[in-house]
Amino acid sequence: MDYTETPSSEQLETFPNPSPGRDYTIEIVCPEFTSVCPKTGQPDFGTITFRYTPGESCVELKSLKLYLQRFRNQGIFYEAVTNRLLDDFVAACRPVRCKVVSNWTPRGGITTSVTCTYESDGPVLGPGGRR
Repeated sequence: MDYTETPSSEQLETFPNPSPGRDYTIEIVCPEFTSVCPKTGQPDFGTITFRYTPGESCVELKSLKLYLQRFRNQGIFYEAVTNRLLDDFVAACRPVRCKVVSNWTPRGGITTSVTCTYESDGPVLGPGGRR
């Protein structure tokens, strides 16, 4: 894998949702996320949590891991990377709803957590297609 390659939603692979008529939640925790502070050039370390209700597809985990590793040398602020992760995730698998939370290790005695959410305009169907 080329770590200088820019991350993009096209790098995220999906597979068909095995229960498309059911409203359920998938949580993916990625505790080893790294990027670079664009101001200082120092590495930033964080835990990224994706919590989503799949629509017609689910994200494939190995592709998500490789996509996240591409941020390793990217100079990007916490707020920008968290929003970018949500935008790319939504573009790739079109969930019913999604929340991305980034929790960053302390820097100068300050910890930061950024939360971004997405909610589709379509109906949310439960088991048997009921609302």
